[in-house]
Amino acid sequence: MPFANFKVPAGSLDEKQKQEIVTRTTELYADIYGERARANTLVVVEEVTDGGWGIGGNVLTLAMLQQPPGH
Repeated sequence: MPFANFKVPAGSLDEKQKQEIVTRTTELYADIYGERARANTLVVVEEVTDGGWGIGGNVLTLAMLQQPPGH
């Protein structure tokens, strides 16, 4: 069974965007493995609490991620 787990900042995606992730990921797996994979593809869009993750030793927040590049 193909499986994908997307971790995103809580509140950063609306329901339509989450549906698009599920749909496009399922399409990708079906393209790779064939139509037999479609019915068994599991996609999880998991919302991580604000401040619940980091990179390079720094905690990230939704506000930080929403800043324009270079700020």
